Amino acid sequence: MRPLESVPNVSEGRDDAVIAAVGDAFALGARLLDVHTDADHNRSVYTLIGSEGDDALVESLLAGIAVACESIDLRRHHGVHPRVGAADVVPLVPLRAEDMDRARAMALLLAARVGEDLGLPVFLYGEVGVDRRPAYFRRGGLEELARRVETGELVPDFGPREIDQRVGVVLVGARTPLVAFNVVLTSEDVEIAREVAASVRESGGGIAGVQAIGLRLASTGRVQVSVNLIDVERASLHEVVDRIAREAEARSVMVEGSELVGLLPARVALDAAAGPLWLPQLDPSQVLELRLLEDLP
Repeated sequence: MRPLESVPNVSEGRDDAVIAAVGDAFALGARLLDVHTDADHNRSVYTLIGSEGDDALVESLLAGIAVACESIDLRRHHGVHPRVGAADVVPLVPLRAEDMDRARAMALLLAARVGEDLGLPVFLYGEVGVDRRPAYFRRGGLEELARRVETGELVPDFGPREIDQRVGVVLVGARTPLVAFNVVLTSEDVEIAREVAASVRESGGGIAGVQAIGLRLASTGRVQVSVNLIDVERASLHEVVDRIAREAEARSVMVEGSELVGLLPARVALDAAAGPLWLPQLDPSQVLELRLLEDLP
């Protein structure tokens, strides 16, 4: 049975001890592949694989969420990335489409356990949440989310209806693999980044399958277009970056650099490599190391 992936996003990117403690908890029954930490976002993204089975992965996620909520106080949290929880987003991700039913089942199990065992409000998103995205819950921040719950506009899917402003809520979902990618521009004007982001994201009439926001980084003064490529079948990362570069240049700004958040699905890298080589496509079977991996048990 193929393992499921999970990519929890935790609202801490500055305290090394907390980041390590949360990572250790996530790794109790899972394989921790990567930790991406960003001090400006004040956020860490952990990539886990359920190497010991789905149930062990759920237990590891519960342990990491518990440590995050014990260690993080959102009332003192400052960072440019939107968030509504100490353990902000916890998706279950199938590595192949045919495993989505397992991912849904594990997401629902995890959500129920977070509500019952940890006593935290849980909202479902993605494949288990009528296709809602985290941005739906983050609109206006945690205080606005609490107001929406108090007025009855929203009701947590699991756990209590009262929201503790110290730890917030947990967004649990099931989704296909995505790519998170940040592009830094040679500007200190956040409005330019926001304009570029609006022109690129699907909701602004840009590229299908793309979410993007414009942010200012306190550490450098530069601005950033933070991108989620949520549908790698409809959009190619290299095309998104090219569009960002062209939109920035139209505003007399250049791309200074970029960074990958977490890990990159192989097919996204292959798509990006095929273009400059004038290949219509580059299949995994044509890449030596990937071909060898297919023969492993």
